[in-house]
Amino acid sequence: MNILHSNLKLIIIYHFKVFVFCMTKKMELNGTSASIQPDYDRKAELRAFDEAKNGVKGLVDSGVTEVPPIFHLPSPENLNSQQPELTLPTIDLQGIDNNPIRRKEVIEQVKDALESWGFFQLVNHGIPNNILEEMIKGVMGFYEQESEVKKQWYTRDMSGKTRVIYNSNFDLYAAPVTNWRDTFYCTMAPNPPEPHELPPPCRDILLEYSKQVMKLGVCLFELMSEGLGLDRNHLVDIGCADGLAVLGHYYPSCPQPEVTIGIQDHTDNDFITILLQDPIGGLKVFYQDQWTDVPPIPGALVVNAGDILQLITNDKFVSSQHKVVANKVGPRVSVASFFTTGPIETSKVYEPITELLSEDNPAKYRGTTVKKYVDYYLAKGLHTSALLHFKI
Repeated sequence: MNILHSNLKLIIIYHFKVFVFCMTKKMELNGTSASIQPDYDRKAELRAFDEAKNGVKGLVDSGVTEVPPIFHLPSPENLNSQQPELTLPTIDLQGIDNNPIRRKEVIEQVKDALESWGFFQLVNHGIPNNILEEMIKGVMGFYEQESEVKKQWYTRDMSGKTRVIYNSNFDLYAAPVTNWRDTFYCTMAPNPPEPHELPPPCRDILLEYSKQVMKLGVCLFELMSEGLGLDRNHLVDIGCADGLAVLGHYYPSCPQPEVTIGIQDHTDNDFITILLQDPIGGLKVFYQDQWTDVPPIPGALVVNAGDILQLITNDKFVSSQHKVVANKVGPRVSVASFFTTGPIETSKVYEPITELLSEDNPAKYRGTTVKKYVDYYLAKGLHTSALLHFKI
């Protein structure tokens, strides 16, 4: 009971501070001076938010009508940009295993997309629609559990000791802006979990979906290897498909989407990411000096290159900036499958692939283990590029 009272006290204190801030803002907008000045201590606010262990969903469930200050962007997000519309490439995998001409076409499409956008949509990828739908439902089921049940999974221990890491904003205390998003992170390979180590609402589908995504990832690495002029198995042989982490993202509906962000612009710290998104949308990719929407296509997956793929290809394939805007409609759910061994300690060093280098194209990066790269990425937060740190 003491723990329950302690959690309740933290929630009440936090919401009182939010109420004071919102009332003050209203008075300022009405041209009156507030009799109570908001005592905005960001660190204390972050700590109260974290210790409540309810995430952004907890705030929305409590009925907040204005976005608390820890989530505020330095300047409002432009949700109605009228820039010329660009279209992310869509690649169809049908026929690549039994038609050599078709395979060559797809290899060229994958190569072109990763050299320019760093992203593409993928159709006829082999994962059945019912599996995709069940995975989305499984993630939703996790977040719709009673808060006291969900809190059992809440942790900020990123050492790899915990199979499932659930929290809001992995870089909560380092980032200048808190994202309007909650996430759980499950390590699925190289050491597959026992069923009891996974949350019951998504246990079975996580195991099945991971098998299917791993098979697709190997297929993509083969196409990429051929696109780079390497042996088909090169990227798999050097360990690009050794690790897999599946992340379930939950973006609650937002009362003021223009003042905050679902996830700020960033790159991924892996080899590749395979993303399953629900129909709500909100993902944007930075390409040709503008942000471009990635509209959900029923049954499609989104694939993007991560930082470590850019490093080993010596900038041949690009790890592009992307973000997710907040939305009054929600919740939005997405499932990101990261091909990475993440925090697991391995001795394998990744550096630019020798076959891609020449006198005119020398190595641009120094070697690193995946763990060292991920540790640096997690420590610095999303707001700056980790790749710059490894530049020669």
